[in-house]
Amino acid sequence: MPIRAHPVVLGTIIFIASETMFFSALFATYYDLKSTAPGTMWPPPYVHLDELSPAFGTFFLVASSLMMFPLMRALKKRNMKAAYGWLYGGIIGGLGYIGSALHGYAHQGFNMHTSAYGSIYMALTGFHVLHVVVGVIMLLGLYFGLQSPALRVDKHGAAEAITYYWHFVTFMWFGIYSTVYWIR
Repeated sequence: MPIRAHPVVLGTIIFIASETMFFSALFATYYDLKSTAPGTMWPPPYVHLDELSPAFGTFFLVASSLMMFPLMRALKKRNMKAAYGWLYGGIIGGLGYIGSALHGYAHQGFNMHTSAYGSIYMALTGFHVLHVVVGVIMLLGLYFGLQSPALRVDKHGAAEAITYYWHFVTFMWFGIYSTVYWIR
């Protein structure tokens, strides 16, 4: 018998594909604005990005994403104590990322009304933070859902789907971080 994906996992993968297209449009907009910037000044001279907060945020997000692997292993082995621990660490990592992003927003000298750069910067990073918030909410739902009998008897489709989404959020951050802080 062929192996089929759990319907929730398949739906999540299709959703991730659509979100990838959404972020691709934002990346295309960023690079189009960069290529047509007057005097090839991109970002504008008044933009001074704090690189420390996003670096900490990246650490939190990557650590949180890596915790999803042992979480799934613990679930499959029915080791609920370990699953709770790994999931708790993942939630804390997501909250750490959100905190570092908010810190960065509070200390930047521009906003989405300042210029085209401010608009696309806020769109790229803001929508990503929104995805992280949704991911943390899903992780919290999974944390409280670990008490469900379904997760205790080899029904891990929802947990797997949530971890896929969380990996997607982390992967997308690599593209955003590289674009905004390295390539400029």
